[in-house]
Amino acid sequence: MKVIDRIKNTENRTLFSFEILPPLKGQNIKEIYDGIEPLMEFNPAFVDVTYHREEYFYKPLENGNLELKVIRKRPGTVGICAAIQHKYKVDAIPHVLCGGFSAEETENMLIELQFLGIDNLMALRGDAIKTETYFQAKPDGHRYATELVQQIKNLNKGIYIDETETAGANTDFCIGVAGYPEKHIEAPSLDFDIQNLKKKIENGADYIVTQMFFDNTKFFNFVDNCRSEGIHVPIIPGIKPLTSSSQLHLIPQRFHLDFPNELVEEVKKADSPQKVREIGVEWAIHQCKELIEYGVPVIHFYTMGKSANIKRIARSIF
Repeated sequence: MKVIDRIKNTENRTLFSFEILPPLKGQNIKEIYDGIEPLMEFNPAFVDVTYHREEYFYKPLENGNLELKVIRKRPGTVGICAAIQHKYKVDAIPHVLCGGFSAEETENMLIELQFLGIDNLMALRGDAIKTETYFQAKPDGHRYATELVQQIKNLNKGIYIDETETAGANTDFCIGVAGYPEKHIEAPSLDFDIQNLKKKIENGADYIVTQMFFDNTKFFNFVDNCRSEGIHVPIIPGIKPLTSSSQLHLIPQRFHLDFPNELVEEVKKADSPQKVREIGVEWAIHQCKELIEYGVPVIHFYTMGKSANIKRIARSIF
């Protein structure tokens, strides 16, 4: 079922969903099932599966030349999503990226997803790889998620890159996109970022899932700003519980967000890693209860491959 239909068919009840990481190469699908199984009791509306791009580096050769090497640390999402839907009868949502794909490769992936009965996806630009100072699109690929959304919407209308494709072979994807309550790290301002988000909605995106945040006020203000700009699709908050004191420094480096002073002070007083994890769980429970009272359609959890703390939070609020 499409995400927007599931939201419409649920009367005034906040749904539960979560995101998982594909296992590192060499591991098998059991790693995925072990992370999903403990959370199935909460009847997730959907499960997102992230995609991780290949990394590139140049290996020096004895003759002085350089050899391009490609490293792929995790498998792709298409097979994982199909396996999840088959085993758990829950909608699995692959992340589809601009980075690393030409438009033709993207089209081929979309056709495969449609064939497998996967009718939801997250359309994302993706991050720059380590060898890039700034994000670089693949030749004939998309530079921005707005362009990717447009391609998906075109395919929903039966418009293919190759105009000789058989007419009427329309896909039927429900398209999710990312929103940033504290702005994307590369955006010059929050207003600029919201205008870019509006373009994604105008191009055909159906719902928004936000980046993690630890201050609900930032989310509430973000929703108000979106609505004032004419963005009226469902906005789903993304929640990640803090799990270590080092994340107070690492997360702001990776994402553009602030920690509330109250949370920072609590973590600083913690005398053990276990205490920090307890603080993270309790803070997330407080966030979720407030978000449910606010009336969010879904709460989406970033598990980072670990389900124990998410299970504790879900038991307290669902």
